[in-house]
Amino acid sequence: MLFLRTRGPEDPVRCLWAYDTTTGREELLADPRAFDAPPAGTDDVDRVRRERSRDHSAGISAFVTDADARRAAFVLSGHLFLLADGFTRLGAAAPASDPRFSPDGGRIAYVSAGALRVIGADGAGDRAVAEPDGPDVTWGLAEHEAAESMSRDRGFWWAPDGDRLAVARVDNAGVPTWHLTDPARPDAVPRTLRYPYAGTPNARVSLFIAGPDGRVEADLRAAEYLVDVLWDDTGLFAVTQDRPQRTMRLLAVDPESGASSVLREDTDHAWTTIVPGFPAHTADGALLWTVDDGDTRRLTVDGEPVTPPGLEVFRLLGVDGGTALIAASDEPTQTHLWTWNAADGLVRQTTEPGMHGGILRGGTLVVTSSTLDGSAVAVRPSGGGGTGTLHDDSAAPDVSPVVRLIRAGRSELPTAVLFPAGHNPGSGPLPVLLDPYAGTAVRRVVASRAAYHVSQWFADQGFAVVIADGRGVPGRGPRWERTVHRDRADAVLADQVEALHAVAERHPEMDLGRVAIRGWSAGGTLAALAVLRRPDVFHAAAAGAPVTIARLYSSHWQERYLGDPDEDPQTYERNTLIADAPNLRRPLLLIHGMLDDNVLPVHTMRLSQALLEAGRPHTVLPLHDASHMIARPETAEAVLTYEARFLREALGL
Repeated sequence: MLFLRTRGPEDPVRCLWAYDTTTGREELLADPRAFDAPPAGTDDVDRVRRERSRDHSAGISAFVTDADARRAAFVLSGHLFLLADGFTRLGAAAPASDPRFSPDGGRIAYVSAGALRVIGADGAGDRAVAEPDGPDVTWGLAEHEAAESMSRDRGFWWAPDGDRLAVARVDNAGVPTWHLTDPARPDAVPRTLRYPYAGTPNARVSLFIAGPDGRVEADLRAAEYLVDVLWDDTGLFAVTQDRPQRTMRLLAVDPESGASSVLREDTDHAWTTIVPGFPAHTADGALLWTVDDGDTRRLTVDGEPVTPPGLEVFRLLGVDGGTALIAASDEPTQTHLWTWNAADGLVRQTTEPGMHGGILRGGTLVVTSSTLDGSAVAVRPSGGGGTGTLHDDSAAPDVSPVVRLIRAGRSELPTAVLFPAGHNPGSGPLPVLLDPYAGTAVRRVVASRAAYHVSQWFADQGFAVVIADGRGVPGRGPRWERTVHRDRADAVLADQVEALHAVAERHPEMDLGRVAIRGWSAGGTLAALAVLRRPDVFHAAAAGAPVTIARLYSSHWQERYLGDPDEDPQTYERNTLIADAPNLRRPLLLIHGMLDDNVLPVHTMRLSQALLEAGRPHTVLPLHDASHMIARPETAEAVLTYEARFLREALGL
């Protein structure tokens, strides 16, 4: 088994390791510091890929292997490396990205300068399969919306026989152009970004089958979005969505002619949900898909549900022969592993309360577990022989979260509560800090200690911390997710107020006269919204990277929930904060990375301008070296310290 891990608790550089599942022996295969390559993130494609995947690490961030894991390939700072009998730096075009072995392991396809290329595993025969045919065209890369919103981070797929490739052609010519400038480097050229925001043209994405005799275009039936592609022994398939995302189709594509037929069409009055990992086939060709059945998202095999009502399917983690491995749960604060095959049916693989992930290959199951007691990686080899555990060098954190998980209010909102270390309920009133995300992509309230280190640190600054997952947050079924259709502001805010008051009834030491809220991204939007629209409840806020103008956010993401801004501009106005600026009468801290290409800095700048013109004092903390994620630990630590100081002073502590 191959895996990535750093060499110590303070080391951010990921290395490639091997683990012998029969002996439990570990071996270091590749330390990036031993290679003659510039630092990670020096080429733009690598930087964008790390941003889309929220990858804070340095070193090797991803690798691929051939079918037997005898060879491994990875990109380091734009250069393609091969591990077989020792390491070889292949003479691939640089900067290279996203290498993928052919099924026989003899060739590697990769992308460089917007072109899809293939090189032999021996370093010979590097050639272009498809090259840009326009200044705004790329081949083999996922466009912004696919990588950020659709869970598709790739743009090409090998045929099972290795003779051809399916490749996405992306034309960004019609997409709005934005520019990001680092104000601390006035000598630097601004970065140009193609960013489709709500109501504006998307990238034109088409699918071609490329082979020795040329290319043929697949008929995607005028779909707006290419969600995913699957090419296996069963055939070539494409998943598409229309622009409103109310229709999702599974198309069977003829690789010879490009003609397509509709195998399945799912519709929903609000939106159809992309479930990562699907579609897939078992070894005997059975189709794995999902169906939204009332309050449950269920796994289907050839159209028949095989998971019970109440067991929510989150992701397909892989297929090993006839066995599918899924992440699912009947409890919104947990994720568990289940396997399904025709012989054994549905079998639960994890039971300890927590967040479990994994991978299944060759009969060996690897389980990654994060619980309220800690984290571990267990290896269950095929054929039995006992469970092994990967060595973990993680240092004990400076804070040790003590988390109380409850259901709060009439809606039974999953809620986490944290107090200062050594808190005595009779020691006096405590100010309250809400620390939500409350977005539709991430559950914050989970049975995992790793999720609460920052929250516990804030608690140790003298707060009772409350985290609540309200309407729209995954884990409680399709109907619950769609309760935020056309309203991602007032309904979401109301849930935070409900959770706050419900928790305070249980813990009377909470001082509802001193309530602050903080958050980032969707949580930042909610924090700013809270002090603007409910100053009677919230007395201070720190809002990081907030979306303040609904129309200026990502098209695929925003239109899913709010619809077409030209058809329903009132919905976008209700979910925009600019008009609320004159209502501010509480301390508000706005934080934004000036290089943020997900929630662009325009959101904070325009809200700040509106507050200034309305005569409303506020504080803005610009981060010149940060994007949507704060990669530098020194900056992240300084921001948290500043936030804590700001909120304490705002509440008069």
